[in-house]
Amino acid sequence: MTTRIDARFAQLKKERRSALVTFLMAGDPDPATSLAIIKALPKAGADVIEIGMPFTDPMADGPAIQAAGLRALKAGMTLKKTLALVRDFRKDDDTTPLVLMGYYNPIYIYGVDKFLADAKSAGVDGLIVVDLPPEEDSELCVPALEAGLNFIRLATPTTDDRRLPAVLANTSGFVYYVSVTGITGSASADSGVVGDAVARIKRHTALPVCVGFGIRTPEAAAAIAAKADGAVVGSALVDALRGNLDANGAATARTVAAVVDLATALAVGVRGAK
Repeated sequence: MTTRIDARFAQLKKERRSALVTFLMAGDPDPATSLAIIKALPKAGADVIEIGMPFTDPMADGPAIQAAGLRALKAGMTLKKTLALVRDFRKDDDTTPLVLMGYYNPIYIYGVDKFLADAKSAGVDGLIVVDLPPEEDSELCVPALEAGLNFIRLATPTTDDRRLPAVLANTSGFVYYVSVTGITGSASADSGVVGDAVARIKRHTALPVCVGFGIRTPEAAAAIAAKADGAVVGSALVDALRGNLDANGAATARTVAAVVDLATALAVGVRGAK
């Protein structure tokens, strides 16, 4: 079965360019504004959209994304409402790949079988669940694959050649390489080091390799895109959103445009990568 993610990367390969993968938290700063931003991202140049599932204890995330999750939870966002957001997006866009990213606890509480069925029917294409290692593939990864969803695994600078086969065993869609050791938004990615890491991963898999964590500017995105199959940007977009809220944390007339403007600039950088 070919998913939207598979189709998108096949098309990008024909176009000989890398992907811009954008991340935003579902429901941040409120469900309506969040949907408006996500709906605008494909025209801004996003090739794949990651949507965060708000959670109270996001251990892999830095302050920006932690705060985004808290804003979303305060606004009443739930996993059920996140799936509703996906359904609303799909009313106007049936081609852009959507990946839900987050932690296992909300999915476990929702119920794995029900979640996978609801996610698939809503129009979700893939999952990134950062706190489920390969040893726990029977919990969610294998059922997700059987349901027709891609399960995207993280590889890190500390994932050596002995560990990579286990990480890649049930991975599909693409491999997400974490460019820094640490939390999101904590450091800048080094394109030279990333290039070597991507080449090493590609010796183990034919899947596209996208690089995230530490990419904040169009120039940085271009440098990474020149070395990988995609550049993932999250914290910088979340910061653009946060910087255009009012004193009470509510959306303003500039909130949507600020995020879309940055995404557009990032897309120009990625598409101009050599």
